[in-house]
Amino acid sequence: MAVRRAKDFLLGADRERIGEDTLGLLDEEVQRLVAAYPREPLSAIWDDLLETQEQVFRLLEGGRVRPSQLRELNMKGAVLSFMVAKGFNDMEVPHQALTMTRVAAACARDAEHAGLIAATEGLKSLIAYWADKPADAYHYASQGAAVAEHQRGTVALWLLGLQARAAAVLGDEETVRTANQQAVDRRERVVPDDLDALGGLFTYAPEKQLYYAVEAEALLCHGGAQLAQQAEQAVQGFSDPTAPNWAFGDLAGSQCDLALVRLYGGDLDGAATAIRPVLDLPASHRNNGIVMSAMRVRQALTSSPAHDAVVARDLRAEIEAFPASRPALPHR
Repeated sequence: MAVRRAKDFLLGADRERIGEDTLGLLDEEVQRLVAAYPREPLSAIWDDLLETQEQVFRLLEGGRVRPSQLRELNMKGAVLSFMVAKGFNDMEVPHQALTMTRVAAACARDAEHAGLIAATEGLKSLIAYWADKPADAYHYASQGAAVAEHQRGTVALWLLGLQARAAAVLGDEETVRTANQQAVDRRERVVPDDLDALGGLFTYAPEKQLYYAVEAEALLCHGGAQLAQQAEQAVQGFSDPTAPNWAFGDLAGSQCDLALVRLYGGDLDGAATAIRPVLDLPASHRNNGIVMSAMRVRQALTSSPAHDAVVARDLRAEIEAFPASRPALPHR
């Protein structure tokens, strides 16, 4: 409470203008939240995320911003609104997530930051993807890819990965191959930018690129030894929680993809082993994307030739109960 009161004092202390200490405080808070988002359950950071966003908006609306500070504050507004939008998506409220994404996009445009503008199109694609609207997901990813065409950071690669995943749901194998190959080619020419320096949701690491590529293949119902090896590598890429790009959601997603690939390859026991860590996740970590990924495995089990096997029946029942055991997510 004392620290919160001191922060409020500092943020309101300069009545005529925003001081450097205020901007420094916001910098530290944004960096902390960006780093925490992929690593902690949403409930652990949600209140701080909303409070910091409110503080930035209050400063932008207060008329005390120097021209030299305006772009920086708008960038912070875009980054924070992006994370809030992602939070709404994790809570399975896509309409609110899209609304907040539009707020992030407005801040990004005011900051004249092409990378952030492209990222907000990517977030729209992500929201549509998890809402089972693959055509919309592909449309938004394509719009973002056009904006990011001349960007050297990894946001352009993320948009290609989003295109590939959406195309896979639509059954468009040619587009999946093209988008994923373009992402591989562009990886060699990446020059990390200020979004990559932020990290967290704002960088597209090689291990995440592999995870997305494997997921696109899994969505096409592909199996086989080579793909299974790639899926295992994707899981291995998120095996170290101390690694800078570790994210519990990406780990769970890659484990579900490994389960799918093994299942399509006829390895029922291997699929059950792959998804076990996901089903053992603490209830607080079971966000929308993780639940949907687990449900894909359940659907694949239902249509599998081994659907009558005891292992398959038990696993389907356990996955069916998986989302129901989540605690209440943060208040909306």
